Amino acid sequence: MAKYCFGVDIGGTTVKIGLFNDKEELVESYEIVTRKEEGGSKILTDIVESISAKMEEKKIAKKDIIGIGLGVPGPVCADGTVLKCVNLGWGVFNVAEEVRNLSGIENVKVGNDANVAALGEMWKGGGVGHSNMVMMTLGTGVGGGIIINGHILSGSKGAAGEIGHLTVNNKEEDTCGCGKRGCLEQFASATGIVKEANRLLLKSDKPSKLRDIQYLSAKAIFDAAKEGDDLANDLVEQLGSYLGLACSHIAAVVDPEAFVIGGGVSKAGTILTDLVKKYYEQNVMFALKGKEFKLATLGNDAGMYGCARMVLEK
Repeated sequence: MAKYCFGVDIGGTTVKIGLFNDKEELVESYEIVTRKEEGGSKILTDIVESISAKMEEKKIAKKDIIGIGLGVPGPVCADGTVLKCVNLGWGVFNVAEEVRNLSGIENVKVGNDANVAALGEMWKGGGVGHSNMVMMTLGTGVGGGIIINGHILSGSKGAAGEIGHLTVNNKEEDTCGCGKRGCLEQFASATGIVKEANRLLLKSDKPSKLRDIQYLSAKAIFDAAKEGDDLANDLVEQLGSYLGLACSHIAAVVDPEAFVIGGGVSKAGTILTDLVKKYYEQNVMFALKGKEFKLATLGNDAGMYGCARMVLEK
């Protein structure tokens, strides 16, 4: 008799749920709305009810469920306790225990969303073949996940892998959302790239097609760079230098086999990975040269895959 598990990636707008079998195959995936009203008190109930309905639809008995893995947008302790998830309205409580009580399924694993996305990419995405890797997610912010010997490195309070808050420019005067100045996130996130573009456009006299774009985006900047726009190329070179420097610092601590870059900014493609590798090689110690730099391939499904992997891994 086949066995199954559920991978559940909880986002601020929707919850992505995947049903996987014990052959490590995705059987089906679907989404439900994340109901954040009343302090997010309905979210876990909605998830468990949805899982129960899917089990009934597929005629899967509870005894044939290996477990449930959940990814949440916040720090997670080893026992499944979340230390506040502001985007969901959650305070401090044990998510694993709550899901066990609601579902009657004993094996429940909970991880930080960026960490489980990294695990998913290692398992079925851009990191396949690497049991030691670092994932960098370049989106509205900069997130990260570290995989060591095939397992998530979560740290004592579940906050390991917050690579967006490595300092890469100690001359920066603006304050990051974390309270520091000069964080990678201030330069390498989609919003940070646009902010840097607007700064450069003001202080530079270089002609650029970027001056004619009313609403700049990271995509527009990379597109212009690919077309040979000098000012856009200056911007992406700067981005590559900050990312390469950050990766050199990370490598000195965890010595991964590969860096996998995901998030919306990664859609720029190999122009990004080539630049990051170039500046990584310039900044890293000799013994750590020659790492692989790859693009993530699972997109928004990475977290769902990683959540299932937490349950299925031996």
